[in-house]
Amino acid sequence: MATRATSAIITCAPTGAIHTPTMSPALPVTPEQIAQAALGAAAAGAAIVHLHVRDPQDGHPVQDPALFKDVLAIVQDGSDVVINLTTGGSPHMSVDERIAPAVALAPELASLNMGSMNFGLFPMLDRYPSFQHEWERERLADKDVVFKNTYADIERILKLCGDQGTRFEFECYDTSHLYNLANMLDRGLVRPPLFVQTVFGLLGGTGADFEDLAHMRRTAQRLFGDDFEWSVLGAGSSQMRLGVIALSLGGNARVGLEDSLWDGPGRLAESNAAQVERITALARLLHRDVATPEEARRRLDLRDARP
Repeated sequence: MATRATSAIITCAPTGAIHTPTMSPALPVTPEQIAQAALGAAAAGAAIVHLHVRDPQDGHPVQDPALFKDVLAIVQDGSDVVINLTTGGSPHMSVDERIAPAVALAPELASLNMGSMNFGLFPMLDRYPSFQHEWERERLADKDVVFKNTYADIERILKLCGDQGTRFEFECYDTSHLYNLANMLDRGLVRPPLFVQTVFGLLGGTGADFEDLAHMRRTAQRLFGDDFEWSVLGAGSSQMRLGVIALSLGGNARVGLEDSLWDGPGRLAESNAAQVERITALARLLHRDVATPEEARRRLDLRDARP
């Protein structure tokens, strides 16, 4: 594994399609808010920011390239942080919608989900009795969601974005996604170093137990050897717990309000920067340095897409 003796690459996902805007007053919604959250995360130590956007009026997830362009202009003017645009968007979007921003803006890094899966957020309804917008309840209650990422979809995104020089954060929600990535590697459709983001704790994917993490790590090591950078995304209450385990094993970690609104039991995080500050402090307690954007670009073999 390429991260064995190196500093930790910290990713922050400031907002996204998983949570809804009324669950936390700290969740950014407008382009200005999202950009400032990204800049705050970068100042706190994040080398990468993973960006989604939302409709500024009611906060529902959208993939409007113009909104992404507004966010990028602010972030790139204020930081050298690596910008990672989503091609996942929301499971309720078509693939054409999801890839539009990355195709239009050619970022240095884009996320890529490595397989289709059932996607269930309905358990959250038990924890949030009221919502500001009706779309929030409808999205969470939907038990008929399949997050579509077929082999044809994946290959199309690899082609369209890869031809522009974009590299990928491969989001793997289960071991089958790692095998899908290995197949793409064997066929020459992707090249190392692979940035493998293993995702834990979402219903439809793998669990958030240490044994789940250990199994995903062992599988990735067996499939990819030293040709990958391993990062861990723990959803909800598992965010810091699994992030620390990953850091202690020489890996990287992702935090942010897209993945967890919390900063301890029953305590909402005040900002994305607060989560980054916590994970970077924990990294240093484990005697891990924190990678700069420049180091992340070198290790992931990224081009610098800043204007």
